Amino acid sequence: MVEISTSILNMIKGKESETIFGLEKAKTDYFHIDVMDGEFVEKSTYEYMLETSSYIKRISNLPMDVHLMISDVKKGIEDFLSVEPNIITFHLEACKDEKEVFECINLIKENNCKVGISVKPNTPIEEVYKFLPYVHMCLVMTVEPGKGGQTLLLDMIDKIKKLKEYVEDNKLEIDIEADGGINLTTCKVVKEAGANILVSGTAILMAKDYKEIIDDLKA
Repeated sequence: MVEISTSILNMIKGKESETIFGLEKAKTDYFHIDVMDGEFVEKSTYEYMLETSSYIKRISNLPMDVHLMISDVKKGIEDFLSVEPNIITFHLEACKDEKEVFECINLIKENNCKVGISVKPNTPIEEVYKFLPYVHMCLVMTVEPGKGGQTLLLDMIDKIKKLKEYVEDNKLEIDIEADGGINLTTCKVVKEAGANILVSGTAILMAKDYKEIIDDLKA
């Protein structure tokens, strides 16, 4: 079953509660929290996303899917654990070595939260293989992280396929999430490649009917 994680990055300010309740009613599976620091990626959303995720925690029971696109991973983990997300995903590229990757994995797990690990488009998928037995999800970026509304990079479809084959061959029980440029045109090929969680923001938030597009993305 494919699940949908709706990115709230481009919510209209002043319509947050209306959007959140609308997405909840439309049965999105997760709220996707895009956390950026202006260093790991150009854009900075850190304080806004911390504030918004705290607000979501107060008004909704839907799980949060926190995606840290930041350099100081440990600080981000500690800050966003306060909103009790379902999962926190950090970038492999943000860690200086294997030891730091495992420290981040353990920090998240010790706080009763699921762990995701993500790779940018230019990072070979093989670089995450050694960490997969210790995480709950691998997030494949299908665009360069940091901006909404980009076009999906078709080369990433093969990357998802390769990851899916590795997961199956090694009998690993992890989710494969795809993030970037996912809409009604691109979702089919992403699902066929092996992703079972799709992150979509612009396509959903610009739709007149959230439920209709979420149902179509899942179908």
